[in-house]
Amino acid sequence: MSSLKQVISAKKTALARAIESPLSHLSQDIAPYWSDADKLDLALTAQKNTVPYCHLLYALDVNGKQVSSNINNESIDSGLREQDLSNRPFFNTALPYKGMLLSRAYVSDHSLHSCITAMHAVTQDETLLGFLAADFDINVLPLDGIALNPSNQWQQFRGDPAVRSVLFAQERVPSLMDQQLNVVNILLDNLMTTHGVFHCKLHYYSGRCSLWLYDDPYQYRIHRVEEIIDPELCLAYPLCDYPEDAKVKPNQILMVLEQMKELRFADETIYLRSASLNIMNGMVGLTFSCDGSHYISAEEFLSKAKRFWFGS
Repeated sequence: MSSLKQVISAKKTALARAIESPLSHLSQDIAPYWSDADKLDLALTAQKNTVPYCHLLYALDVNGKQVSSNINNESIDSGLREQDLSNRPFFNTALPYKGMLLSRAYVSDHSLHSCITAMHAVTQDETLLGFLAADFDINVLPLDGIALNPSNQWQQFRGDPAVRSVLFAQERVPSLMDQQLNVVNILLDNLMTTHGVFHCKLHYYSGRCSLWLYDDPYQYRIHRVEEIIDPELCLAYPLCDYPEDAKVKPNQILMVLEQMKELRFADETIYLRSASLNIMNGMVGLTFSCDGSHYISAEEFLSKAKRFWFGS
């Protein structure tokens, strides 16, 4: 699986390969005109289209002062000459004395889109004159061949400190769903095994459940506890074969739901507030009364004893 850092690195590497050579040639071509802003603009304009995917070109001196106009496909904006860009994200980093460096992504003041800037050193007679800057709008970069794979590793997130600070002053108040949880779990198991529901989220205190359908994944249905305990609800959902590519086995669904029930009732102070199960990616989501959240694979969740969550 590709991690977040691996995907970002791969896409930036692909962009760098596409633009390094044209930026290198352009940097050499503009060096003779560095002290003449008008000629510098003409040189940048003439060769802007040699840099693929670039939506903005400009030049900066070694102190971050812009020495050219902003050059884009539609216009030349000379009003931005002399502006100080030394505080911009692409300048607040280790800049290249030779060659090219890609910035981290940031929000462009010019386009208000997520942007990456390539900074290429401009030199003459081994002297660093400044930098050729090329901006690339992330929204239009054709780098979609690499995608981030979802993680199924256990992850824990701390919640609101204000909630944790009063944790031991609170106590679980039984809800209508708590009173009907055996029925709720049985009917959810039925909906997920034979009626095409691939993701469910239970909100125990408010007594509601959100359901996502395998054949209609872009919308969700919300049911009150009165509906989710009614066996006739299954008539509202189509019969559907269990997905072959589901990571949760059909016989594990009720086991997961029953273990969630145990965590709901295990302690009157630290208890489960909401929980979710997705059979396609195999993940269980848990949010406790301390506002801490966990994401864990169903397999690992089923392997954990109660003491894992609450101690001995």
